[in-house]
Amino acid sequence: MTESLRSLRVERGGHSQVVEVVLVGPGKGNALGPEFWAEAPAVFEALGADPAVRAVIVRGEGRHFCYGLDLVATGPVVLPLVTGGAAERARLREVGEGMQRAFRAVASCSVPVIAAIDGWCIGAGLELACACDVRLCTPEARFSLREVKVSMVSDLGGLQRLPFLVGEGHAREMALTGDDVDAGAAERMGLVNAVCKDADALLQRARALAGRIAANPPLAVAATKRVMNTRLEDSVNRGLRDALMQNTTVMPSADFQEAISAFMERRPPVFEGK
Repeated sequence: MTESLRSLRVERGGHSQVVEVVLVGPGKGNALGPEFWAEAPAVFEALGADPAVRAVIVRGEGRHFCYGLDLVATGPVVLPLVTGGAAERARLREVGEGMQRAFRAVASCSVPVIAAIDGWCIGAGLELACACDVRLCTPEARFSLREVKVSMVSDLGGLQRLPFLVGEGHAREMALTGDDVDAGAAERMGLVNAVCKDADALLQRARALAGRIAANPPLAVAATKRVMNTRLEDSVNRGLRDALMQNTTVMPSADFQEAISAFMERRPPVFEGK
């Protein structure tokens, strides 16, 4: 299966029980497009079911973790649905549920998942990081939940998982402004566990942490993760459903069309609340 992947590369490094999942695009900055949403659930479900795997590291290819949703590749799928009627809006919700499945597979993977973040971690990239168990980054890492800036509701887990990590106040500030957060601020608010001095140190620390996890009894590790996930599941699942419902109202707006046009035309958007 892994040989046919387009959006991910699965590697076994120096530790036989640790697997690295590398985001490779094909969108710029490892942006998440249709290939990722189709491939990621099966990859993480397979890793969780493999008794030889005891920990997973997720990282980006190149200088950035993830630019977020690949609007160029996703636009042809989503735009016809937000400009249509009731049937199209129902289909929009189905598409959203399929995308949510990818990050649910990360969060529910039976082995711990560590995000190693360098460079930009934007929108859906941040939501992917939030679905991981532990986050590490470099000083160059920048985090942003930008959906509000393009007239969307974050509906892939950011609004649901982020408050558990950083607290309600920091989560609301990030979600309502769409502002960037640097590595130091991310560490202070608890979004990342540690800031490593550079990309090499980041990988070394992520691999060492994964190795320490892998050395523990795998049944106990999996059971511990399940118990910790149970505390969050009802809240996260309710929030994910509500976020999709809100987007079926917000995304058909003129503001969303303006956001997409401005992005394509590389100009500042002008929103009118319509």
